[in-house]
Amino acid sequence: MINTILFDLDGTIMDTNELIISTFLHILNHPDADPLTREHIIPHMGGTLEDQLRTFSGLTDVSELVKGYRAYNQVHHDRMVKPFPYVIEVIQELRARGIKLGVVTTKIRPSTMRVLDLFNLTSSMDYIVTVDDVEHPKPHAEPVLKALAGLNAAAEHTLMVGDSSFDILSAQAAGVKSAGVAWSLKGEETLRGYGPDYMLHDMRDLLKLELQGVNVS
Repeated sequence: MINTILFDLDGTIMDTNELIISTFLHILNHPDADPLTREHIIPHMGGTLEDQLRTFSGLTDVSELVKGYRAYNQVHHDRMVKPFPYVIEVIQELRARGIKLGVVTTKIRPSTMRVLDLFNLTSSMDYIVTVDDVEHPKPHAEPVLKALAGLNAAAEHTLMVGDSSFDILSAQAAGVKSAGVAWSLKGEETLRGYGPDYMLHDMRDLLKLELQGVNVS
């Protein structure tokens, strides 16, 4: 029985895909460089911003690119992000059933809180782990293990939901169940290749799992 569910943020419960892609294209495409495309970007989404920028730019020091990314992202954020279908309703139902909920993300804490606050989801999450809170981000086990400790949750009763290999591998390393989301830009078949326990085709699929919350008799 699952009594705790951890969510990745970008590409899983929040549709930030076009914001992320447009930001990378804006800061990295210039006349003297080979053009960066969506096809280059999508496979790397889910990792840390710094790692993605190093991959795309070939630079070791990406501090200036990080500043540029965050500046552009800040301006365009609120008009370009939205929850995926049924996210709000399912989270409300999970809370009503007494399921413990958390976020485990490679976003920095200010960006994480901004998007959760924007859609009134902050109070729905019992614990939040960002890239600022760990030494080793996903796909390492540390972020999921930190969430388990913060929630006083047992690994065998916990599910991690995500849209990338980083989420599935982190879940597996921490000994929790994993679910991929079929709406991932990476594609359902790509995610299946990492062996998640479940594949969600609709956020409402979570409500079909064996759930046992504290408020359920």
